[in-house]
Amino acid sequence: MIEVKRLVAGEAVLNEAATVPRSPDRSQVAGQDDALEELVRQHSRLVYSIAYAALRSHHDAEDATQETFLRVLRYSHKLAAVEDPKTWLARIAWRVAVDRGKRRGSRKEISLDDPDRPGEQLPSCDASADQAMQGSEIGARLERLIAALPEKLREPLILSAIQEMSPREVAATLSINEAAVRSRVFRARQILREKLQRENK
Repeated sequence: MIEVKRLVAGEAVLNEAATVPRSPDRSQVAGQDDALEELVRQHSRLVYSIAYAALRSHHDAEDATQETFLRVLRYSHKLAAVEDPKTWLARIAWRVAVDRGKRRGSRKEISLDDPDRPGEQLPSCDASADQAMQGSEIGARLERLIAALPEKLREPLILSAIQEMSPREVAATLSINEAAVRSRVFRARQILREKLQRENK
């Protein structure tokens, strides 16, 4: 389901690319179109995942994915000069998602019954109902605690732990240095651990 939404968002961007006015140098434009198409195919999942991690809504993440690639389309003439397209794209996706989140208003807590929420992994047949319920409760508590972290700690934690980006990629995405990424992720994990321990007492 998520894969289908991601592909639809990518196809919408590629269709938009077909309507962009052409310059006289057709070979250069064709090369830019090919580069853009390759970028969408390789990284649309990353862009969607980053948008979803920031927005926690499939609909908003789809919109942010399209907006990200449309921004890339507008500046496709700069694509050849980009050294690391993945990190460059991740930075744009993160900024688009954060901006969209600010426009949407304050973050609301997500209900476990929210149909817009990603599908949870089904527990194995060997797991008892109590274990499955306990796992869901821990996941919901962690999500709530992560959402309550200060933004400067929450953002690198989401990108590194949830999106599995390297410290270098997170640093480039957030325009901070790698040492700051490592210390902020460490501090965020420390806060989460302390809060979970307090709640368990």
